Amino acid sequence: MSIAWIILLSLVLVWGSSFILIKRGLEVFSAEEVGALRISIAFLFLLPFTFNKFSRIPKKSWKYLIIVSIIGNAFPAFLFAKAQTGIDSNLAGILNSLTPLFTFLIAFIFFNFKVRWFNILGIFIGLAGAAGLINISGGKDFIHNINYSVYVIIAAICYATSVNFIKYLLKDIDIISITAFSFFFIGIPIVIYLLAGTSFLHKIHDHPHFWSGVGYITILSILGTALAMFAFNKVIKMTNPVFAASVTYMIPIIALMWGIIDGERFEFVYLLWIGLIMGGVYLVNRRFDVKN
Repeated sequence: MSIAWIILLSLVLVWGSSFILIKRGLEVFSAEEVGALRISIAFLFLLPFTFNKFSRIPKKSWKYLIIVSIIGNAFPAFLFAKAQTGIDSNLAGILNSLTPLFTFLIAFIFFNFKVRWFNILGIFIGLAGAAGLINISGGKDFIHNINYSVYVIIAAICYATSVNFIKYLLKDIDIISITAFSFFFIGIPIVIYLLAGTSFLHKIHDHPHFWSGVGYITILSILGTALAMFAFNKVIKMTNPVFAASVTYMIPIIALMWGIIDGERFEFVYLLWIGLIMGGVYLVNRRFDVKN
């Protein structure tokens, strides 16, 4: 097995497991605390990578880095945690696969990305699969599921916007600097919010599972955020975007497996709707074979 495949499969395992880690963190902390702790740990871990790099960032890029930090990191961290207070982790993981659809749509609308008819068809098929899965997931009614699933959908849109900013507006900056500085801007205020604006510190003595909860979110922050982004960039450089994009198809499998192991509801009809989502993502990804 090649190094590229080893890295790719490792990414699938890490990113696919992130939703069960959020679930475990929510057993100890509130959604706001999970989101803030996730960002705070990633910020502290990546802080050394910002040293001696300030002068290398063009002035025109700072505003885009700030936008990426807010839209691509801050919002999704809180949105996923909030979503999983009402829906299963496996549903959150599967809906996250809508990100390539929104990435394509934003690129088409705002960055004049060329399209073909099957790309547009893929968007509708993927969204239809998501609607069907939301309707039947977890044994709850559609209104309940959509009220929480919408947080994942918004997070996917945030990720998609961030990806397009990085691709089109920050393409001259290395991925390590982008990742480090995208947490640098939001890190300090969110650390202050975590320590002063939540009951996080009180739980050190009040909650018997405080440190296990911190452990789960630490794994999520370091492996699932910081190191995973570096590894993903390595795969792209070693292979091509089409190969790297295949991670999208496998993440839901891991998320679904963790959900089943953890006793979350699963019915075989789920596979129909998951298949529609993956089919839609496939049709959207086919556009990478079309040159701009």
